[in-house]
Amino acid sequence: MNKKLMAVAIAGALAAPGFAFAQASSVTISGLFKVGFDNLKYTNETPAVTRLNNSQSRIVDNSSRILFNSVEDLGNGLSAVAQLDVRFSPDQASTIQTSNPIGSGNSWVGIKSNAFGMVRMGRFDLHYGHAPSDLTNRAGALQAATTSLFDYIGQTPIANATRTQNVIKYDSPNWSGFTGSIAYSTNPVGNSEQDMLNTASIVGQQSITPGAAPGFAAIGAPLVAGAANVPGGPNTNRRGYGYNTNPEYTNGPFQIGWSHWFAKPDAPIATTNDQRGDSVYGYWKFGELKIGLGWNRSELKNSNSETMVARRDAWSLPVAYNMGPNSFYAHYTKALKISSDVAVLNNTNTSNTGAQMFAFTYEYNLSKRTALGLTYAQIKNDDNANYNFFTSNSLGSTDATPGFGAKLQLLQATIFHAF
Repeated sequence: MNKKLMAVAIAGALAAPGFAFAQASSVTISGLFKVGFDNLKYTNETPAVTRLNNSQSRIVDNSSRILFNSVEDLGNGLSAVAQLDVRFSPDQASTIQTSNPIGSGNSWVGIKSNAFGMVRMGRFDLHYGHAPSDLTNRAGALQAATTSLFDYIGQTPIANATRTQNVIKYDSPNWSGFTGSIAYSTNPVGNSEQDMLNTASIVGQQSITPGAAPGFAAIGAPLVAGAANVPGGPNTNRRGYGYNTNPEYTNGPFQIGWSHWFAKPDAPIATTNDQRGDSVYGYWKFGELKIGLGWNRSELKNSNSETMVARRDAWSLPVAYNMGPNSFYAHYTKALKISSDVAVLNNTNTSNTGAQMFAFTYEYNLSKRTALGLTYAQIKNDDNANYNFFTSNSLGSTDATPGFGAKLQLLQATIFHAF
């Protein structure tokens, strides 16, 4: 529940002569604390991964945040709007400038019209997270999100699996249940060599050349086939960009939506990839029961040759049921095997590259703002896959990366408090 901290009427003159006006503005502070105590267990890895402990107990943050929202009434149905989203980790100290930079969440500024919608510029969550699951909304473990499989190709995130930078975004008003957004980024993934993951992060357990070691060199080499595919080729100085379109229609207990994502990195090198993703999702409510369904197709294409390096389909079936202060959430999510137009990858490293995931949360709501949750989740990887729980590396242990074929199990008790 938001608490209005300040509402002041401003009257007077600005420093520049001739600008005198009176406007109403307000600043609201809100946010949430969400922290869990969990156990994370790894089995069936081939080869075995060396880590501190294959059964880890952790105190983990679940993306706690403080939100500062500003609204100024400009008259005639117009408002100036802004948000600063500060992420922090209550379980440990952190350096603000690096691991938890100010504004690392959804932070933006823009103009809102009651009749025509809203235009904003800043950082936004785009495309990822559209499987219609409510499991993580309150006290369900964030690590158990459908995003774990739905928005990754192996270890490569689609649409960053976090906020996209450098965005201008338009959101429509609600037209009889129809809403939509269009977002454009001038640089969605940063410099290709630093931020756009290469093919080696998709697959890599098996060597594709006798005697070759798994990884970047072995898998990237077949893509280098002429000047167009090497540094200095015709696309070296290309300007990157990305966009997302996301129409939705909601009518009473029913919703259906589609999200389309496309992104190109700046200055691509031989082994960087362009991204495309499409998600179709929806739900239907039957009283206190909600059943959803989501489907996703994600692709990586070589930035220079436009060869389809990897394509992965996934689907998710989430359910939710409320009974007084008790809430029950579950989802079954499956990532199918990777396919490729690169002959040396297809049917070699792409076989047995799928995974399946199940998650269940029981939540007890102490109030509208506070809840306790208990989550159990499991990911079972195929022999050549190593999908991971969402945010397990960034918000959990530093050695929480699974090996190929891993079976992961998570049990977490979580407290959620919004303010």
